[in-house]
Amino acid sequence: MKIMSRIIAVILFIIFFGFALKNTDPVTLHFFMGYEFPGPLVLMLLIFFVAGIIFGILAMLPTLFRHRRDLSKHKKSLAVKEQEIVKLQNENSRPPQPDSI
Repeated sequence: MKIMSRIIAVILFIIFFGFALKNTDPVTLHFFMGYEFPGPLVLMLLIFFVAGIIFGILAMLPTLFRHRRDLSKHKKSLAVKEQEIVKLQNENSRPPQPDSI
């Protein structure tokens, strides 16, 4: 399985490398206020791909932090419930106390 994954990785690398070699035409990215950024097409594609990944991760962060906060809250409540169960089991396992006269 490890060999298959390496073979697939090498094939994908060759395909993407060929794509990069075929798309070296210069392009100009026009911004507002007359700013321009010239560069090869493959570099522009890579920049926007990486920017998309970064924005996607940043968009997930609030949800991730909320889930982690909820998980820690549930772990704490679970620990309290487990302590209550142990306490009740200890009370029920003791022999009954004799009535005092």
